[in-house]
Amino acid sequence: MEARTAKALLAAKWPQTDVVSTGGLRAAGIDDRLLTQGVRTGAIMRLRRGAYIPAHRWHELAPWGKDEARLDAHIEGTDGSAIYCFNSAATLHGCSVWNTGPAIHVATGYSGANASRASDTASHQLGLADAEIVVVVRRGRKLKVTSLSRTVADCARFLSLEQAAVIGDSALQRGLELQLVRNEVEAGSMRGRRRALSVLDALEPLTESVGETRTRLLLQRLGFERPVAQLEIPTPAGLYRADLAWPAIMIIIEFDGEGKYTDYGPTPEALIAERRRETLLMEQGWVFVRLRWSDLDRPLEVQRRIEAAIARATKRSA
Repeated sequence: MEARTAKALLAAKWPQTDVVSTGGLRAAGIDDRLLTQGVRTGAIMRLRRGAYIPAHRWHELAPWGKDEARLDAHIEGTDGSAIYCFNSAATLHGCSVWNTGPAIHVATGYSGANASRASDTASHQLGLADAEIVVVVRRGRKLKVTSLSRTVADCARFLSLEQAAVIGDSALQRGLELQLVRNEVEAGSMRGRRRALSVLDALEPLTESVGETRTRLLLQRLGFERPVAQLEIPTPAGLYRADLAWPAIMIIIEFDGEGKYTDYGPTPEALIAERRRETLLMEQGWVFVRLRWSDLDRPLEVQRRIEAAIARATKRSA
């Protein structure tokens, strides 16, 4: 079979989801011969035994999208028999996850133990109680995962501050009570407890994005006072919601990630309204500092800009 013919057949028969099991492909009319030809010609990629994705879709995915595709591949390849934990469970709960790596995390000692014996999988003996295992539904399949409070507690114990805080902020924003997580940490092993409690102290339930979490943590790491999250400031054109702010010195810090305005209406209209309120606040004396993803990897530059903003604010109020 020619490569062009194989590619056309695969595109025509591929199911609607990106990551598909061997069984799912067979049900869609993609037999072993066509599957092998697709892999050989580079039209499709084998993510793990029994799970595949079209190559063009894989290359279109952002790094975090690739991590999520790997998780779907694990689910497809193992028929969802594992108990997922750590950042894998956080993803399945719908939380934001940042830079935690491609490994799939599963809890052993239960029916999913066999699913942990693979190079893409990290297994953890967590000693879970029945109440700490819940069921979530992903793409119509019921999956076992650690409860949201246990997931956040485990991540706080073992992940870096940034990684754990992104997950924790997202979980709190989704309605998880911080005290439930604190109870999980205090009732569990002493291992990592102090680290976890420090993570919990750094969480902010009003945070709305990964970028805002990372910005807040960067400011604290640089020695600045913890800012107020989602501060609402009245203007003649309506309320302005600042990502982060120091109201006492009238400084606003905005994180301008992609899609920032899409939750509040069509982008052009939302952007114009936002800029109008910003102009009014600047006329009142507020100082703005806008940060992007690339800025977060240049802490000294961020420090310089923040210090300059503080100097302007101090001079203005003198």
